[in-house]
Amino acid sequence: MRFAPEDVFQFVPFQSPKGQEILKEYGFPTKELTTVILFDENGPHTHSDGFLEIVSKIPKWRLVAALLAYIPRIIRDTIYNLASRNRVRWFGKSNACSISF
Repeated sequence: MRFAPEDVFQFVPFQSPKGQEILKEYGFPTKELTTVILFDENGPHTHSDGFLEIVSKIPKWRLVAALLAYIPRIIRDTIYNLASRNRVRWFGKSNACSISF
């Protein structure tokens, strides 16, 4: 997300009152998240779809997102879930998870 233009996303920790409100509004669990969630004018996007929507809004990464979108979702989500389960080991731990819209 460090590559995203600052005016494109607003990050909200899911543990915050605003994050909890948004999750409840859309029917997502409020205790634990296992996916990134992007909310935009088309609604929520999760798993690999959320990741691709985020990447597609970053100018330098649009082509990558467009190419990855051709991979069937079941394959993308399998890879996404593998990365999600191993993200702490691979990338380190964060103090808070964020949702973006």
